[in-house]
Amino acid sequence: MANERQARLGDRIRVILAERLEKGLRDPRLGFVTITEVRVTGDLQHASVFYTVYGSDQEREDSAAALKAATGMLRSEVGKHLNVRLTPSIEFIPDALPETAGHIADLLRTAQERDAAVAGLASGASYAGDADPYLKPREDADTDDEDDDQA
Repeated sequence: MANERQARLGDRIRVILAERLEKGLRDPRLGFVTITEVRVTGDLQHASVFYTVYGSDQEREDSAAALKAATGMLRSEVGKHLNVRLTPSIEFIPDALPETAGHIADLLRTAQERDAAVAGLASGASYAGDADPYLKPREDADTDDEDDDQA
């Protein structure tokens, strides 16, 4: 039951913060910020807000500073819209999703190149031994027995 309540509260906080950031803050450092996830502790006292910023590293740093400066105002905004006794404290954490996705894309590209190299080697390869390594019964033994029977 508590996990469901945490999830609902996290989703509600995410929506409230996203709407507020869509309206805009008066801080020019804030870039194009997307709230990806909100995790609330079991006692509903603390909310970890994960976000991504579209842009360069400098824009990410500036947006992080702007969010840190606006944390109090955003917490009061969340408190106005939630029907809970205590408003959870808010912590903004940059989400590593874009970096992780880039790393995974690099790994997939490397694996694809290696697969192509192995396929190239396999196309020109030949068997190390016989083409058909399985033993088969001799056909001459059957014909020799027939010859002996006729004589």
